[in-house]
Amino acid sequence: MANNHPDNLDAILRRVEGYWSSEDIARLRDAFEFACEAHAQNKPRRTGHPFISHPLAVAEILTEIEADPSTVTAGILHDTVEDTDVTIEQIEERFGENIAKLVDGVTKLTRLNFHTRQERQAGNLRKMFLAMAQDIRVILIKFADRLHNMRTLFALPEDKQRAIALETLHIFAPLAHRLGIWRFKWELEDLCLRYLEPERYYEIAQQLGQGRAEREEKIEKVRSAVQGRLATEGIKATVQGRAKHIYSIARKMEDQDISFDQIADLAAIRIITDDVADCYAALGLVHELWIPIQGMFTDYIAKPKANKYQSLHTKVIGPDKQPLEVQIRTWEMHRVAEYGVAAHWRYKEGGEGTPSDEQISLLRQVLELETDLAESHEFLELLQTDLFNDQVFVFTPDGDVIDLPAGAGPIDFAYRIHTEIGHHCVGARVNGRQVPLNYEFSNGDIAEIITSPSAEPSRDWLELIRSSKAKAKVRRHLRAKMHAENVEAGRAALREALEDYPPSIREKIDLNDLSEVLQDFGFRETDDLLASIGYGDTEAGTVLKHLVADEVQPGSLAEEVEQVLGEGSASVRKARGSPAVTVDGVEGFQCRRSKCCSPLPGDPITGYITRGKGLTIHRSDCKNLRYHAQNEPDRVVPLKWSRDTKDSVFQHEIEIVAVDRVGLFSHIAAVIAECGINITSANATTTDAGVARLDLRLDIRRREDLDHVLERLRSLIDVLSVRHMSLTR
Repeated sequence: MANNHPDNLDAILRRVEGYWSSEDIARLRDAFEFACEAHAQNKPRRTGHPFISHPLAVAEILTEIEADPSTVTAGILHDTVEDTDVTIEQIEERFGENIAKLVDGVTKLTRLNFHTRQERQAGNLRKMFLAMAQDIRVILIKFADRLHNMRTLFALPEDKQRAIALETLHIFAPLAHRLGIWRFKWELEDLCLRYLEPERYYEIAQQLGQGRAEREEKIEKVRSAVQGRLATEGIKATVQGRAKHIYSIARKMEDQDISFDQIADLAAIRIITDDVADCYAALGLVHELWIPIQGMFTDYIAKPKANKYQSLHTKVIGPDKQPLEVQIRTWEMHRVAEYGVAAHWRYKEGGEGTPSDEQISLLRQVLELETDLAESHEFLELLQTDLFNDQVFVFTPDGDVIDLPAGAGPIDFAYRIHTEIGHHCVGARVNGRQVPLNYEFSNGDIAEIITSPSAEPSRDWLELIRSSKAKAKVRRHLRAKMHAENVEAGRAALREALEDYPPSIREKIDLNDLSEVLQDFGFRETDDLLASIGYGDTEAGTVLKHLVADEVQPGSLAEEVEQVLGEGSASVRKARGSPAVTVDGVEGFQCRRSKCCSPLPGDPITGYITRGKGLTIHRSDCKNLRYHAQNEPDRVVPLKWSRDTKDSVFQHEIEIVAVDRVGLFSHIAAVIAECGINITSANATTTDAGVARLDLRLDIRRREDLDHVLERLRSLIDVLSVRHMSLTR
């Protein structure tokens, strides 16, 4: 990072002396002397440094993105008209019309306040984009000005720190992204996080620091290996280690709900070549060195991003068996990626470059609205559809900024404020006018949510919501509503199981009072136990066994053990199609998998010797097994999966509840097929509420195969729940 408080031109001159003309350097020195004299009466900045340190820092930041001489010179002069008695006319007379226009453009943006009502908000944004359309260099200077202010934000009171950081995160960082200026974007975002969520920022910074030496050593090994292979093949390229930034790490942790330790792709490298052909050649060599991860290659060279970013992105399994990100681009692509639209003003001998990028053409279209500035919605519509095309900024009545995905409406806004407000949302007032739930926000809208205590989420909301977090909260609410249905299903299962007992026993059982068995099965409320039975997690028969005194005297336990485990009887050997397990080192016993816990190879297992039905396999952590172990410990035996299970296929039944739509089953079947799992049967039903239930029987070999497919299914946006059902072999 550059010196935050320069008080002379040395750092700037060292950067530009190799490619600036002597005339440009002389003009820069003159601007420095002019600014020093103009700011001589200004009070020192709150950091304690002289006022001139700020414009000099702005100019130095502009040299880092290779801005042209006029832009850098205007950077030194940008505060003179705003904070001193100097006039634009004096600037034009001494430094020329070009620099004077740049200083004037920045001066007009100085007092922008992004936390305002719609009329002022639209006007302010309009002024910014009109200035950009007339000369994009105005916003480059404004970016540099904002970046240095963020670097020195520590000197301001906490409330101002937060206000400026919010404004920067919601306006300047997204704009830097749209204009492709990565060099500004990443540092602005990191600094915003530092002041908006300091604990989170410093925690990640500390964790990055703790493993930095080891990561740098690994990256250097990777860099050397790639550099050597490229040289061997005659490809001229530079290989760099690429650091992950704190804000992007924080976003990834939040979006994927993972901890820092679970981030496996902190290592990254960048390969920069002289031409496009070498980019693709380098990609082939990388894929020869390490195995590419399927689905993790993107060609932004053939299909650039909207901000003209170009690069090849791939992810491979690196030498330490950890994911490694690789970017491959030419030097010109690298300059555009780092500096964005600023790359089009790189100084050329004989004059300053002019832009030809489509982005600049887009910005100039804003000028067409100049005659209709009274109609703010036209400008904001252009802003939303053409520039911030995946974000919309909406204001609360108090002026707080809420950023939402494009197309978002009142429900998204309500859930961003508070979950309960979201649950009870019935509409909104936007700019003083009541709107329905399907209203889509425009930039600058001021929204107030209307709620009703009787309102609650419905599955139709999922069609209106654009925010993934809001969708997740609605899905959780819908799942909770299904809890009542499972309570009834559990009560019905108990009634059905009770029919297997003689009338003399049925008369003694009150299924409305399960308080005696709650603690044994780990529940506090009767409904939770009933719901667990309805889900299939707890066997109704096991609960009844605990309630009913066993009226039928069992046969000799010794006889049953002999019948199940005896070596002499053919009936105790492994029957065709039964799971293969080992008891005390002896293989081949007739057994069956329990329906309550769905044991699969890979699970630790324990056996329970049933009365008359042989050996039942349970997962060792099964609640039903725990009940058996407490009441009939002699019937519980240790088990292990036999080696014979490696080629076995187990049928496993699952239930999927999802929002019904056309193509739902095809989508789910495709996901299951991608996991290498066969569907042997399927049954589908739907409700009037638009919810679908799919009962699937799958061929499963190992627990990890089942866990993988369930994780994939639960991640689908339409899926409300996925749970185990009864199973067979």
